[in-house]
Amino acid sequence: MQAGSHEFLAQDRVIWGRPAAQAAVEEADRRGAKRVFVVTSKTLNRKTDAVAAIVAALGARHVGTFDECVEHTPRPSVIAAAEAARAAAPDLVLTVGGGTAIDTVKVMLIALAHDVRTPEGLSDWHLKVNPDGSRHVPAVQPPPFRQVVVSTTLGAAEFSDFGGCTDPVRKIKDGYAGKYVGAAAVILDPAVTVHTPSWLWLSTAVRGIDHAVEGLCSIAPSPLIDATSLQALHLFAGALPATHADPADLDARLRCLQAAWMAGFGILRVPYGASHGIGHSLGAVTGISHGYTSCIMLPHVMRWNLERTGVQQARIAHALGAADGDAAGAVARLVGGLGVPTRLRDLGVDRAQFDAIAAGALQNMWVKTNPRPLATADDVRGLLEAAW
Repeated sequence: MQAGSHEFLAQDRVIWGRPAAQAAVEEADRRGAKRVFVVTSKTLNRKTDAVAAIVAALGARHVGTFDECVEHTPRPSVIAAAEAARAAAPDLVLTVGGGTAIDTVKVMLIALAHDVRTPEGLSDWHLKVNPDGSRHVPAVQPPPFRQVVVSTTLGAAEFSDFGGCTDPVRKIKDGYAGKYVGAAAVILDPAVTVHTPSWLWLSTAVRGIDHAVEGLCSIAPSPLIDATSLQALHLFAGALPATHADPADLDARLRCLQAAWMAGFGILRVPYGASHGIGHSLGAVTGISHGYTSCIMLPHVMRWNLERTGVQQARIAHALGAADGDAAGAVARLVGGLGVPTRLRDLGVDRAQFDAIAAGALQNMWVKTNPRPLATADDVRGLLEAAW
């Protein structure tokens, strides 16, 4: 008899279909927040009116904005955010953006909880894999305040208490987790997402598909994750091509946001596999975004795992409407129809980088929980060659 458990997020509510500025003010009111610090991206803050509208609605409660988030969340950017937050002395942080901004705040909150003031100081607080294969999860204290997120992408960082942060010295993206570092509430306003570049919207949607696929194929499955992952795939299959055809289709964009929510239930609740794990190493070594790593790696990892996940992949194929039962082919066709990169060579990855990517991947906790083991660097390089 299989044993397991599911730990629910410390997340109070998900709000959808409401204007983001209105919902943000209502959430601040609900929490009694008097000093709201905004974390976002330079593009959203400086080239659109999305953040300005929210700041205007917050009025005197707005005590500062940090928009220096950097893709892959390098440690120095987290420390810079923490210093800005200390100076602002907020009682709530409002994150407007996607995974980069959300993960920056997650790791920033750990830094604030433990008074970490240097990039090197973060080394004590990331997840590690012990020699026996078990995980070492540091005992993170509650941060001084929570974050509320206005989502703009589909990677579902807002639906987990797990964040990635890259050590630029080791060129490895480490995982960080804490019960109260994730979003206390999430606001899904499709109107805000029209500012998201098409490549980012579409590729993070594939990241969401990756969450659903590897959640269903996990070596330690959960009935809840099975159900939400299948619904996510069903929603993505219809709504994602619709947003590609008409980026102004707010109904389809909302369905994609809801699909990302469903897919995100599995993050750090079931072990994922090598698409996520190799993707982390690819990002750390080459700078490729996680959305693109999923676009490229997921079908190849699914084929590698087919002998161990045949039943699950049949369910995936059905959810994606693939009558031939080929789940990897269905994912590849869906991705191919979005106009995003599907090969490593398309993004300028040099095969000379494969050794470094493989070395980093073999240290990743999700490569270690791939359904079909990847035991050697040659195994990882084989998948990279297939994807190249």
